[in-house]
Amino acid sequence: MKYKDGKDGKYHAQPDKSFKIVPATILVLVLLGFSFYLGGVFCSEKNRLEGKIVQDVSKTVSSPKEPAVNPLQIKSVAFPECSADYQDYTPCTDPSRWSKYGRHRLTFLERHCPPMLERKQCLVPPPDGYKPPIRWPESRDQCWYRNVPYNWINKQKSNQNWLRKEGEKFMFPGGGTMFPRGVGAYVDLMQDLIPGMKDGTVRTAIDTGCGVASWGGDLLDRGVLTVSLAPRDNHEAQVQFALERGIPAILGVISTQRLPFPSNSFDMAHCSRCLIPWTEFGGIYLLEVHRILRPGGFWVLSGPPVNYENRWRGWNTTVEEQKSDYEKLQDLLISMCFKMYAKKDDIAVWQKSSDNSCYSKLAEDAYPPKCDDSLEPDSAWYTPLRPCVVVPKPELKKSALGSLPKWPERLQVAPERISNIPGGSASALKHDDSKWKVRAKHYKKLLPALGTDEIRNVMDMNTVYGGFAAAIIDDPLWVMNVVSSYAANTLPVVYDRGLIGTYHDWCEAFSSYPRTYDLLHLDGLFTAESHRCDMKYVLLEMDRILRPKGYALIQESSYFVDAIASIAKGLKWSCRKEDTEYGVTKEKVLVCQKKLWYSSNSSSR
Repeated sequence: MKYKDGKDGKYHAQPDKSFKIVPATILVLVLLGFSFYLGGVFCSEKNRLEGKIVQDVSKTVSSPKEPAVNPLQIKSVAFPECSADYQDYTPCTDPSRWSKYGRHRLTFLERHCPPMLERKQCLVPPPDGYKPPIRWPESRDQCWYRNVPYNWINKQKSNQNWLRKEGEKFMFPGGGTMFPRGVGAYVDLMQDLIPGMKDGTVRTAIDTGCGVASWGGDLLDRGVLTVSLAPRDNHEAQVQFALERGIPAILGVISTQRLPFPSNSFDMAHCSRCLIPWTEFGGIYLLEVHRILRPGGFWVLSGPPVNYENRWRGWNTTVEEQKSDYEKLQDLLISMCFKMYAKKDDIAVWQKSSDNSCYSKLAEDAYPPKCDDSLEPDSAWYTPLRPCVVVPKPELKKSALGSLPKWPERLQVAPERISNIPGGSASALKHDDSKWKVRAKHYKKLLPALGTDEIRNVMDMNTVYGGFAAAIIDDPLWVMNVVSSYAANTLPVVYDRGLIGTYHDWCEAFSSYPRTYDLLHLDGLFTAESHRCDMKYVLLEMDRILRPKGYALIQESSYFVDAIASIAKGLKWSCRKEDTEYGVTKEKVLVCQKKLWYSSNSSSR
C-alpha cells in the first residue's frame, strides 16, 4: 500500500499492520525459545559445576532452602572391644609381626601395616586403672603409672635418672645418659654453644632416639618446638611416655625409608647417645639428617665418639677405636658440607652450610655423591633412603636459618616455598590465616575446653598451611600438623612458619600409641579422601589415638556428617551437630567426646 505525503507530494510505502503483527509474534516466540535453550544449557552447566564444587568444602555456597545433595546413609554399628592385650596396639609397628621382616638395618622397626583382611575392627581398651592424664604443665614432670604401666623401663633406666616410680605415679627428674646434672644444665650449655637458641632463630628441632623426651620438654619453655622420635619396642614405650607427658613425639626410626618430613625443615637436629651408627652403611643415616635439616641448621651430638679422650673407658672400647670413629665422622660431615661450629665437654655442634657453593666444590668422584634430580627431595612417604647428598635448591635463598624471620615473627610471614604450591601466595596465606582466626573463635564457643589446660596434645589431621595451629598458638597446647601424602605438598610451608607436622596417609594407622591426643581436628578429610579410605577405618584409628574423654572436631560436608555421627556412636562417642562459623548449610561441625570405658575383663569400672 502507498500513501501520499502531504509535505513532499511523493508516494511512500505504508506498512501493512496485519503483516507487522505476524512477524513480531514469530520473533518473540523465537527469542523465547532461544532463551529457554540458553537457560537449559546454563542450568546443566551450573549443576555440573555445583557437583564439582561440593568436593571442595572450603568453597561451598549454601542455599537456605534445602541441601544440594542427599546425605550419605550408614546403618549404626556397635564395635566390639579388643582384648586387653591390645591396650598398647600400634598396627603399623606391631611387635607380633616383626618376625616377618628383616633385621638388617632394623628394617623390622619401620612401618609395616597389616593387609586389609587383617585390620582390627574393635575398640582398643585402656589399661586397668586408667584415669585422665595429669594436666600441663605438671604433666611434664609426672604421670599416672597405670596409664603407661611399664615398670621395665623404670628398672632398666633407674641409674640414668630418666624416671622413677613413686606410689601411683612415674616421676621424670630430667636425667639422661649424657646429662647426669639434669636436662636443664645440659640445655644451658647447648645454648651457650648455639646463641640462636635464645633469640628465636632456632625454632623447630628433631630429637632422634629421644628417650622419654626430657630434652624436647625442656626446650618448650625456651621457645623451641621439638619432634621427639623413637622406634616402637617391646618394653620402653618412649614415645608413649613423651605424649603422656604432653610433649610432641612420633614413632619412627632411621632405617631404610626416609623420615616423613620434607627437606630443609628442621632448624636443629639432636642425638644424645642414641646409638645410631652414623658412619656405617656409607653414612646413609646422617645423609637423611642432612636432608631434613635446614641450610644453616645445627646438628648436635653428645655421646660416642664426642669427648672420647675422657669418655672412652665407659664405652667398652679403646681410645684408638673412638679416635678413629671421631675422625671418620668428621670426614663424613665435611663431605656433606657441614662444618664444626662449637664443641665443649660432651657436646659437639656442626652447622649445615647455607652457601650452595660448597656443594659445587664437592669432587665428582667423591663419596657420598650429590643426588640427581630424579627424586623429589620432599618425597618422604615410603621413599627409600638414598646414599647421596640432597643439594638445597639455589633459588631458595630465604629458607636458610638466619634468612628466615625470627620466632614468633616467622609465623606470620609467607615463606618463599609457598610459591611452589599451586595457588600458593602471600595473599593466600593471609586469607587462610584470617579464615582460621574466625573459625578457631567459633570452635571455642562450641568447645569451651579448647584453650584451657584440659586440652594439650592436638592433631590437625589434614592441614594446608597450619592455619588452625597458628590461630591457637597462644593456648597451652601444641599441634601436630598432618599433610596427606596424596595432597598438595604444603608441609614445607608449615615448617618454615615455625610449626611442626608430618606426612601421612589416613588409609593407614598413624605412627603413635593409643590414647595420645586430647583433640583431633579435621576439615573436609572425608570429602577429600573417601574415595580412597573407608570412613569406618579412619574413625577407628581416630578412636585408637584419642584419649578417653578427649574430643574430635569434625568439620565436614553435610553429605557425610550423619554417617560419621552414626559410626561415632558405635565408637562410644557422644556427638552433637553444630553450624559452621558462617552457618553454611552444606557444611556442619560435629563436636564429639570419647567416653572413658574399661574392658569387660577389667576391675576398674
